[in-house]
Amino acid sequence: MAVQKWIIAGATALALGACGDTIGEQALAGGAIGAGAAAVTSGSLATGAVVGAAGNIVYCELNPGKC
Repeated sequence: MAVQKWIIAGATALALGACGDTIGEQALAGGAIGAGAAAVTSGSLATGAVVGAAGNIVYCELNPGKC
């Protein structure tokens, strides 16, 4: 069940990916979304922030035209 929560949180973070102009902005936006998703799913806020930040940076770097 815990894995399912992280899959949902990760998918939410990617779906709501908010790209920034710099890596720092991308990390901040992704971290906020990840922490919010973790709060909703009763997960670890710190882990959610890290996963969200990493996910958003990767998404933004791979899809710059969608930001």
